[in-house]
Amino acid sequence: MERLAKGIIHHRRIVMALVIALLIASAFFLIGVDINYKLSDYLPESAPSTGSIDVMEEHFAQGIPNLNVLVPDVSIMEALEYKERFLNLEGVYDVMWLDDTVDLKVPIEQQEEETVESWYKDGDALFRVSVETEQVYDNVEAVRQEAKEGSKLSGEAANEAAVQQASTDEISKILMYVIPLVLVVLLITTSSWFEPVLFLVTIGAAILINEGTNIIFGEISYVTQATSAILQLAVSMDYAIFLLHRFLRYREEGQPIEKAMQHAMVSSVSAITASATTTVFGFLALTLMDFRIGVDLGRVLAKGVFISYLSVVILLPILTIYTAKLIDKTHHRSFIPSFDRFAKGVMAICKPLAILLILVILPSFFAQQNNTFIYGSSGMHTEGSQIKEESDAIKEQFGQAQQMAILLPIGDEAREKDFVDELETIEYITSVTAYANTVGTQIPYEFVTDPSVDQLRSEEYSRVIITANTSDEGERAFETVEAIRETADQYYEESYHLVGESVINYDLMDTITADHGKVTFAAIIGIGLVIALTFRSLSLPIILILTIQGAIWINLGLPYIRGMDLNFIGYQIISAVQLGATVDYGILFGETYMQRRTFLEKRESIQQTISETAPSIITPAGILIIAGNALGVISSNGVISQLGMILGRGALISVTMVLLFLPALLLVFDGLIQKTTFSGKKKGTMKNETSE
Repeated sequence: MERLAKGIIHHRRIVMALVIALLIASAFFLIGVDINYKLSDYLPESAPSTGSIDVMEEHFAQGIPNLNVLVPDVSIMEALEYKERFLNLEGVYDVMWLDDTVDLKVPIEQQEEETVESWYKDGDALFRVSVETEQVYDNVEAVRQEAKEGSKLSGEAANEAAVQQASTDEISKILMYVIPLVLVVLLITTSSWFEPVLFLVTIGAAILINEGTNIIFGEISYVTQATSAILQLAVSMDYAIFLLHRFLRYREEGQPIEKAMQHAMVSSVSAITASATTTVFGFLALTLMDFRIGVDLGRVLAKGVFISYLSVVILLPILTIYTAKLIDKTHHRSFIPSFDRFAKGVMAICKPLAILLILVILPSFFAQQNNTFIYGSSGMHTEGSQIKEESDAIKEQFGQAQQMAILLPIGDEAREKDFVDELETIEYITSVTAYANTVGTQIPYEFVTDPSVDQLRSEEYSRVIITANTSDEGERAFETVEAIRETADQYYEESYHLVGESVINYDLMDTITADHGKVTFAAIIGIGLVIALTFRSLSLPIILILTIQGAIWINLGLPYIRGMDLNFIGYQIISAVQLGATVDYGILFGETYMQRRTFLEKRESIQQTISETAPSIITPAGILIIAGNALGVISSNGVISQLGMILGRGALISVTMVLLFLPALLLVFDGLIQKTTFSGKKKGTMKNETSE
C-alpha cells in the first residue's frame, strides 16, 4: 500500500484528470440508464405468471384492462361519448363499459341492478380501460386530460404512472433536504468548517460514478433509483471521516502535508477495507433473492460502496493535499461533549439494562415473524397521496374489482363451457366473459364477424376474462387465485396460463417469502466471516452480530405491535441493509474494547470504550437516521417511504443496542472472548483510531 500511496500522491494531477474524465463520462452515461417501474418484471422465470404474461402478449394484441376511470355525474349518452373519446386516444386500445355487458336499448331500470351498478351508479360511470404500457405515464395522463374534471383513476397503469412521476420529482427533493442536514451533522462532529465539504465532494463523486456505471446493467428498478444514492451517502461517509481524521493527527505531530497523507493512507487502508467489506457483504446477500429487485438493488449498492471506498483512498487524499491550508485556516474547537459521565452511567446499570433489552428482544423476534405484509402495487402509495385517495374513492363507490385472464388451449368447446360454468360458482367471482358463454359453442370462430371477439380467441388459445370482488392482494384475493388455479388444474392440468395483478401479487408473495431466510443467513455468514478474520476470534462475531440482529428484530417487530401493514420489499431489504450498514458500530466498539483490554481490566476497558467510541458511532448513525427519515417523510411512494422510515429507525435502535446492550455482553462473556481470540495486540485500526 505504501508504494500505491506514494504513486497516487506523486501523480496526483494525472489521477485527478482521470477522475474528472470519469465523472464527465458517468454524467453522460447516467442519461442512458433506463428505469423499470414494473414489479412483475422482477419475478423469477420460474414464477407461473412470468411465462403466462409472455404467452398472452404473444397471442393477443390487447391485454386485460389495467386502468379504472370514474367519470362523475354523467348521463348514459354522455358516458357513451366519453367511452368513444377514450377509444380515440393514442395508447388506448380498449374500453369496457356497461354497453359491453347489457343491451342499452332496454331501459336500465329493467336491467339487473347488480350488473348495472358495477358500471353505472348514482350518475357516476366506471370505465375499465386498457392502455399501452410502453409509455404508460403519457397514456394515463392523456386519459386523465380527456376525462371530465373531478374524474378519478386507479388500477395497475395508474399506480405505475404515479410511481414514475413521484420518482422523477422526489429524488432531487430528497437530496435537497438530506445534504444540508448531513452537512450540519458533519460541521458539529468535525474540527474544521471545510472538512464536510471534502467529505461530500468525495462521496458525491462516488455516487455520480456509481449512478453512471449502472449503464452496464441497461436498466435499474425504481426502488434502486430512489434509494441507492441516499444509502450510499449514508453508509460510506465514515470511511472519508476516518481517513481525514488520521491525516489531521499526523499533521498535529508536525509531519509535512504529503508525508502525513501517505502515512494516513497506509495506516488506515486495512481498517477502511474491513469496514467496507462488511457493508458490501450485506448488500451482496440481496443478490441471492429470486425476486430480482433484490439482485438489482444489491449489486448497485455493493458497487456503490466499492466505488466510495476507491474514492476515499484515491480522490480524498488528492483533494486534501490541495486544500490542506484551507483546512488549517477553518479549524474550530470540537462541539462534541465528553461521554465520560454517560459511560459511567451505562456501566452502573448495564446488567439490569441488558436484562430489560432481552425482554424486549425476545417478543420482538416472534412479533416480526407475524407481520402482515403488502406484496404488490397497493403498497406503493402513502396515505394522502392523490392516487391513494382516488383509488379509495372508486372502491367506495363501486366496490372492489380485480380482473384476471386465463388462456385455455382451443379445440374442446364443451370442456371450455364446463370450465367457465364452474368458474362462475367460485366465491368472489362476479363475472366470467368467454367465447363459450358469449358467442356460444355452436358457432365456429371462423363465422364470427364481430371484431371484439378477437379479444377472446387466437389461433391457439381461448381467453377467459374473470372479474372478482377482491382487492389486488390479501386473503380473499389469494384464495380466489388459488381456487381458479385448482379448477384449471382439474380441467387443463398445466396447459393453461393465468395472468392478472392479483395473480402477480400471489407469485410475489411466494417468491419473496422463500427469499427471506436465505438472504438473512447469507448476510450473517458473510459478515460474520469478515469479523472473524478481522478479530481472529470465534466468539466476538457472534456477540456483535447478535447485538445488531437484536436491533433488527426490535425494528421489524414494531410494525406488528403497532398494527401496521409492512411492505415486504422493504422488510426483505432492510434485514440485510441494516445488518450491513450498522454492524460497523459494533465492530468499532469491539475493536476498541479488545485493544483497551490488553492493558486494562474489563470494566475499565468497557467504560473507556463507551466514552471513546460514542462520538464516532453517533456521527454515521446520525447521517443514516437523517437519510432514512428524509426518504420516509418526503417520498409519496409507499415502498420507498416505509423503507426509509424503517432504516432510519433501525439505525437509531442499532446505535442504542451497541452503546447499552453490547457493553453488558462483553462484560459477561469477557472470559470466553479471551479464550476464543487467537491474536495478540493488533495494529491500530479504523475503529480505534477514529475514536481516539
